[in-house]
Amino acid sequence: MTVLSLSTASDSPTTLVGLRLNQAIAHSGLCSRKAAARLISEHRVLVNDQQQPHHYVIKHGDTILVDGIALPKPVPRQCWLYHKPVGVDCNVKADDPNSIAQLLATLPLRLFPLGRLDKDSSGLLLLSNDGALAHQLMHADHLQYKEYLVEVDQPVSANQLQQLAHGVSWQLGDKLYQSNPCTLSAEHNIIKITLTQGLNRQIRYMCRAVGLKVLKLHRFRINQLQLTDEVGCCRQLSATEFKLLTNSADHDVAAV
Repeated sequence: MTVLSLSTASDSPTTLVGLRLNQAIAHSGLCSRKAAARLISEHRVLVNDQQQPHHYVIKHGDTILVDGIALPKPVPRQCWLYHKPVGVDCNVKADDPNSIAQLLATLPLRLFPLGRLDKDSSGLLLLSNDGALAHQLMHADHLQYKEYLVEVDQPVSANQLQQLAHGVSWQLGDKLYQSNPCTLSAEHNIIKITLTQGLNRQIRYMCRAVGLKVLKLHRFRINQLQLTDEVGCCRQLSATEFKLLTNSADHDVAAV
């Protein structure tokens, strides 16, 4: 495993004072901001032995407990690249031998996945201890470009390609899902697709909606960060790579 310097992404605050409660938990590296909000809503967080709302602002001398354990002190914020192989499950379950938890346990600091790739997919997955970065890359309001190579079970027709580009819908239980317009191209049975959405197993459901079955799915880019590392590689991003990842993507999707 190769560890590179990350001066751009490691300027962690030396104190949590002045942050809202959910931000403070995320900045401690314990979990993402979304997960922190869930902990607060579940009444698992105490400040000075009392429950406080999400917007409570941390003050000097405050003691924060999560499930009765003191909140970790802020640590340098980091972002790592992982070339996830097929067969690794992104659900963090310590008792599952196929879970990414097995990898996380070997790393020199506490990290969590930013988003996910399903177990049958491979490619670029980001790991971090920065709740703010997790919010930026995972929240639907922030357009992040993610590019995939998809092998399907038959040659892709022009009509199928057009349907996918314009957006398709699919039903799961009582809920109807709709994909946004996207940029894609196809050669024989290989599709290259760029999405800004992050719905669960989205590409597989999109392809199924037009009569295609996904055989292989590989993510090779997030924003301008390209995956070039070998399968299984897990390493810290360089400062240059971090900038490629976090620079605002204000270009047209069609131009990438």
